Amino acid sequence: MKIVFATNNKNKIFEVQHLLPSTIQIISLEEIGCFEEIPETADTIEENAIMKANYITEKYGYDCFADDTGLEVESLDGEPGVFSARYAGEQRDSNDNMNKLLKALSDKTNRNAQFKTVIALNLNGAQHLFAGIARGEITLKKSGNQGFGYDPIFKPQGYNFTFAQLSLKEKGLISHRGKAMEQLIVFLKN
Repeated sequence: MKIVFATNNKNKIFEVQHLLPSTIQIISLEEIGCFEEIPETADTIEENAIMKANYITEKYGYDCFADDTGLEVESLDGEPGVFSARYAGEQRDSNDNMNKLLKALSDKTNRNAQFKTVIALNLNGAQHLFAGIARGEITLKKSGNQGFGYDPIFKPQGYNFTFAQLSLKEKGLISHRGKAMEQLIVFLKN
C-alpha cells in the first residue's frame, strides 16, 4: 500500500517510515507536486492535523494522513502546544524553541510535560483520527543528538534519557508519534 504523508518535514518522514511495516510506503508531498506550505492555523492539534489532511485530499485528490504534534508543559498552562514548531518565531528553529522553553522554565520547579500527536487519516471518503501521548518532563539542559525538535530536552516518564539519547527504534516504541502510528497501522492492516 502507498499513501501520502502530508508533511514537508524530512525528519518526520524518516521517523514515520521507520515505524511503518514494509507493506506500507509513504509518498511524499514532493512526489505529488505539492511544494507549498500547508496551512496550520487552527487552535488545536486535532484541528491542524485535519486541516493538513483535508488540504491534500481536496487540492490534490489523494488519500493521505497528516499529523500535528505539540509539546504541552504543565507549569506554562500547556504552552507551547499548538505553537510548538513556531514557539520562538516563524523561522521554526529547534534550538531557538528549546532555548526559549528552558528560559521560560528557569524559575519553575514543575517541569512536567507531554507530547501529543494527532493523526488525521483521509481514506476512501472517510476521516479517522488517532492520538498518542508521551508523558515526561523537561530537562535542565539539552542532552543527545538523535531525533529532532524538542527531543534533547524531553525525558520520557520512566527513563533517565531524553528522546534525543534514544535510538529511533527505542523512541518509536514509547513516543507520542509511535503510539498514534501504531493505531494507524492497525487500522490500515484491517
